[in-house]
Amino acid sequence: MRHLFTSLEEARFPKEKNVHLAIGKFDGVHRGHQRVLSAAKKRALADGGLVAALTFTPHPSRVLRPDKPSELLVYPWEKIDLLFKYGADAVIEQPFNETVRNLEAKDFPELLKRQIPNLKSIHIGENFRFGKGRGGSSRSLAQCAQPLGVDVEISPSITHGDEPVSSTRIRALLRCGRMHEANELMGRLYETCGAVIKGKQLGRTIGFPTLNFVRDTETKPAYGVYLVTVHDPQTGVELPGVANYGLRPTVEKKAPQPILEVHVLSENCPWGPGDVLCVRGHKFLRAEQKFPLLAALRQQIEKDKAQAIAFFTKRAKRLAQTYPKKRS
Repeated sequence: MRHLFTSLEEARFPKEKNVHLAIGKFDGVHRGHQRVLSAAKKRALADGGLVAALTFTPHPSRVLRPDKPSELLVYPWEKIDLLFKYGADAVIEQPFNETVRNLEAKDFPELLKRQIPNLKSIHIGENFRFGKGRGGSSRSLAQCAQPLGVDVEISPSITHGDEPVSSTRIRALLRCGRMHEANELMGRLYETCGAVIKGKQLGRTIGFPTLNFVRDTETKPAYGVYLVTVHDPQTGVELPGVANYGLRPTVEKKAPQPILEVHVLSENCPWGPGDVLCVRGHKFLRAEQKFPLLAALRQQIEKDKAQAIAFFTKRAKRLAQTYPKKRS
């Protein structure tokens, strides 16, 4: 089962299956969110039930703080894909409208039970807030749900480096180029997926052809050069590369939007315009800069490429030692 419902009213589940519901904003689906989903999955495996993830659209900050909403880490469709990836059998995108906003906290569990009669357990993080004026807490939800025969499991926050893992912290790390740390908090590599667009092919003139992508997300990583891998979800092929994300000041006087340009470290790159690929960021190498001449840019790209080759060669050796091939 893998279903996407656009509201609680629309959600339908088999009557013979218990539903274990994970609730949250889930922006980025980081390690803390994954812990909540994992707890719901554990309960579902124990009784043969289903995992549903309840999230809200638009992001509640759009309604509660319209003058200063949170910058999203991922596109809405990426969030849904990640929720399925980390264990959800169904995702419910509940509109965060005035009705939901003004719902009294004490009425929230009853609403969930009414819309999902076979609701068996609710899974939330310890900092979960809900109801009018954010008046409900994780503890009060547990108290209100108990008379309804619904268990509430509260997952404690995950810390990394003595600080809690949070979407706010991940945003800050990405903005200042600390990609490796952001990946650790997310529990996966930072990824952008999309179709390759046709560029101006300037990279070819200096010996470094690129795959170009538009990545106009709200949370923009630091402009600069990254070590990446390019994954083809259709074939499973994944190749290393070196990428520049930014405004290309050496060749553009005033770029209309940031572009992600990826030079694949392969003599025969199998992809081109129109192909849908995922670019995964491993490490931030250096900030984007303007060079006086194309020759200087080319020399710097040579150095970047050498660093990328060294990084991925070392990584391949490390993986080979960790997962040695079985003898036939």
